[in-house]
Amino acid sequence: MALAEFDKAVAHSYGLEVDGIQIQQIQEVSGLKMEQDVIEIKMNSASDGKYIIKKSPGRPKAGEVTLTRGLTDNNSFADWVKDAHFGKMSSARKDGAIVIYDYEGTALKRFNLKNCWPKSLEVGTLKAGDTSVLTEKLVVTYEELTPE
Repeated sequence: MALAEFDKAVAHSYGLEVDGIQIQQIQEVSGLKMEQDVIEIKMNSASDGKYIIKKSPGRPKAGEVTLTRGLTDNNSFADWVKDAHFGKMSSARKDGAIVIYDYEGTALKRFNLKNCWPKSLEVGTLKAGDTSVLTEKLVVTYEELTPE
């Protein structure tokens, strides 16, 4: 029995690629959106003088995406943040992509991030006796988002 097309898009299989390197074990991606300014033009119509508001697309806005993963011995997040924190923007500013995979591991959709760099890194709450997974949360800012 063939699966319906919408059965392929599940929210558990995705990853971050930065400069062609896959960053593994990401649990959550949030804030991924495209947005642009709206230009509002106010005028009176020529025929009957009625007040009209017309909206047109303006400049695209830069954005931010938040990535969460379980804390591991992999330092890819921390190393990237260090470059940005110390102003080494030529090595911190990269092109990347959020890639969504189907249940077979085939890429379904890519959201390309142009000139992205890490804004912040946050480690989850350290609490004695807690049995939840310790996480690290990376906020990445980008200049342009293009779906593919």
